[in-house]
Amino acid sequence: MDLKSKIILISGPTASGKSIFALKVAKKINGEIINSDSMQVYKQLNILTARPKKKDQKKIKHHLYGFQSVKKKFSTGQWLKLTINKIKEIKKRKKIPILVGGTGLYFKSISEGLVEIPNIPLKFRNKIRLLQLRIGQKKFYQKLIKIDPMIKNQINPNDAQRSIRAFEIKKFTKKSIIEWFKKTKILFESSSFIKIYIDFPREDLVKRIKLRVDAMFKDGAISEVRKFNRLKVKKDHTSKKVIGIAEIGKFLKGEINLNQTKERIFIKTRQYAKRQTTWARGQMSSWQKIDPKELNSTLKKLK
Repeated sequence: MDLKSKIILISGPTASGKSIFALKVAKKINGEIINSDSMQVYKQLNILTARPKKKDQKKIKHHLYGFQSVKKKFSTGQWLKLTINKIKEIKKRKKIPILVGGTGLYFKSISEGLVEIPNIPLKFRNKIRLLQLRIGQKKFYQKLIKIDPMIKNQINPNDAQRSIRAFEIKKFTKKSIIEWFKKTKILFESSSFIKIYIDFPREDLVKRIKLRVDAMFKDGAISEVRKFNRLKVKKDHTSKKVIGIAEIGKFLKGEINLNQTKERIFIKTRQYAKRQTTWARGQMSSWQKIDPKELNSTLKKLK
């Protein structure tokens, strides 16, 4: 397989060993790694986001890790723009770009393009969310069909998140989300990508998550959250959603003990891994689903 013209995408649920595998791939094929995880962009959150170790970043060139302040918002559109530039730079150096992370929307945007919908004010969006909460998903979906018949059979009636998004887009822009999707620019040919998804058996993944949580505390997760809290980050910022911040925050206030803190982080991380797996099932059907035991044989095939 000629890899010179390819872009390698490596994904999988949290704690599935994506970063280590990407490192092995990069060493073998003369590649450079680009972060595709929405939480690993934050400068002040190294431990809780499981950012690759500094020693590994020295071995192989890594891009877009720990460069963004937790006080600033960071969108998929911003990531996409930066990533396209990095891909071009890496290819100019005659190396192979390897995108690795667990953010499905990032991979979707690079492989399928990003819908350039105008920014909708938060107040406007909150009104739509409150409406959905007040009348319930069933009635809300019926309202959505009335104002935007184009989405019928395009969005599952039980999918509250997508229904709300479609409703707010139609109300604010006067155009259906379907019309916006039609304007999406495809940036790369689908044949440009080699897509690898590390498909960990659930029981094994749960064990790995437990080990990761314990390791985070040994590495200084409590100190990291203490420093983060001093920065007074606004509630609506994405960085506040990093798993562990709220839980360790409660521990620091004396509301829960250390074991309860670890257990809550473990449960939340497990739930997050499940959501990632569900996303992959629905949105990553074209990806090679690789059992962790087969990663070495997959590596051998990359030449």
